Amino acid sequence: MRLTRARRYVECTFGILANKWRVFHTPILVEPEFATLIVKAACVIHNFVRRRDGVEYEDTLHCPFESISSETNLARGSTISARDVRVYFATYFDSPKGKLDWQYNVVH
Repeated sequence: MRLTRARRYVECTFGILANKWRVFHTPILVEPEFATLIVKAACVIHNFVRRRDGVEYEDTLHCPFESISSETNLARGSTISARDVRVYFATYFDSPKGKLDWQYNVVH
């Protein structure tokens, strides 16, 4: 159950990034390590802009976690590299190193 929840967070977070930056609308044709750096940089920029300008509703993507079915195969047809990147991020965010205490309180 924890992995399913972590996967939903990762997919929602990636949806927010894709909603903001077009680079995430298509496959990123780089090595997985470089793709990881691109995603991390986008997260840093996103957090910087939110702290500086506040949250604008139009710039966000609403992700109701209850509506995301854990049985839906959202990764159908994706490459092994893409799956590995998703698994890496899900594992990271579900680990003590990637844990954010405030997120648990917001969700529950």
